[in-house]
Amino acid sequence: MGNSSEAEVFPGGWHAKTEIEVQNLLASDLEKGLTDLEIPRRQKEFGPNLVSSKPGTPPWFRFLLQFHQPLVYLLLTAGTITASLGEYVDTTVIFGVVLINAIVGFIQEAKAEKAIEALSRMVVTAATVRRGGRKLRVPSAELVPGDLVLLQSGDVVPADLRLISVNSLQIDESALTGESMPVHKNPSTLAPETSLADRRNLAFAGAHVTSGQAEGIVFAIGNASETGRIAGMLASTAELSTPLTRKINAFSRFLLWLILGLGTLGFFVGLMRGEAAIDLFMASVALAVGAIPEGLPAAVTIVLAIGVSRMARRRAIIRKLPAVETLGGTTVICSDKTGRGCSD
Repeated sequence: MGNSSEAEVFPGGWHAKTEIEVQNLLASDLEKGLTDLEIPRRQKEFGPNLVSSKPGTPPWFRFLLQFHQPLVYLLLTAGTITASLGEYVDTTVIFGVVLINAIVGFIQEAKAEKAIEALSRMVVTAATVRRGGRKLRVPSAELVPGDLVLLQSGDVVPADLRLISVNSLQIDESALTGESMPVHKNPSTLAPETSLADRRNLAFAGAHVTSGQAEGIVFAIGNASETGRIAGMLASTAELSTPLTRKINAFSRFLLWLILGLGTLGFFVGLMRGEAAIDLFMASVALAVGAIPEGLPAAVTIVLAIGVSRMARRRAIIRKLPAVETLGGTTVICSDKTGRGCSD
């Protein structure tokens, strides 16, 4: 964020450094905090303490992407042909199926996008800091590395902190580490190989202080924080196909070439028998339209939509309709102490 990254300026491994080392590396003061002159310079250098979100796809483009499926292409082609033949009832049914499929998919993706954006708002709060020896209340977005932050019960940790002093501090870090119970914090220096969940002298952005008080010095903000890294990984997640989409795509391609082949074969066979070319063309088109299973996308969409709605009632948001199908192939469910889990 900003003009430079904390990773380029600071070495990391804060849990293994002493309080004096942290103070020197961050060029701060463990008693008075940063000076009023230093704050603007660091805000310009590091930028705001915000998790930047991935540039979103415009809603109109997300809606158009719902039509980017081989079987939908077939249906649109069939609808166009039936319209040209004057079969308006069939045309209405085909286009209606395609439109309903697009609307359901668009709504579900919009819900999922809002859920992911919630991560970006987790660290937007107010923070109590000590700057120039004075105790101030400032927006968390204005925090910079080196700021001295004061925590108390009920606070949301505004940035990643190296704790300096602790008084019966307990922090709920379940969203980050999976630990169901609040963690007792201690400012003592830890071994470099200590895992993230066991770094008791650190407090992570977005975690909740359940009891006690503490003072800590900011060492990472925004995208450089652990919460920011998680949001970054979510934003960069690749789109994966499911067994259902792969089978439908393969079936659609096979059906497309089969229909074209049969239509072409029938056309040339008719020509060899002396039939009129225009009659043969209309017959080939009718064969193609009749062979396209326009009811298949409707059936698949309805089944998946029912699954999505049932999952939504259980507070599980499905981003893509076909993802519901993969739940039926789940063989192993791994869950941590909080009940959060993943499947295989």
